Amino acid sequence: MVRRTITGAHYGLKDWLVQRVTAVVMAVFSIFFVIRAWVICPSDYIGWVAIFEPSWMRIVTLLFFLSLFWHAWIGVRDIYMDYVKCTALRLGLQVVTILLLAAYSLWAIQILWGF
Repeated sequence: MVRRTITGAHYGLKDWLVQRVTAVVMAVFSIFFVIRAWVICPSDYIGWVAIFEPSWMRIVTLLFFLSLFWHAWIGVRDIYMDYVKCTALRLGLQVVTILLLAAYSLWAIQILWGF
């Protein structure tokens, strides 16, 4: 008899595709941001605020951070599934990771919009 351990796996193609799409979003944003910072050339706080003043820049930056967090979630979740054999510990680590990533998302929103 084969004993099967439920790990929550079998995400396959969807997660592979999400990893690639989020990586492309982050790479494109990083290149765009470096160019924008080079053109504006901020030397003080006011200069850095000017980079993020347009609403579209805040939205694109938030998209970057959400992509980063989603990318991180898939990677960390896969590490937990591969290396943490205790189901209760794995579940606890996943819950803590989700809560931290959600808090980081809210924090990014607060920083970008100054709530």
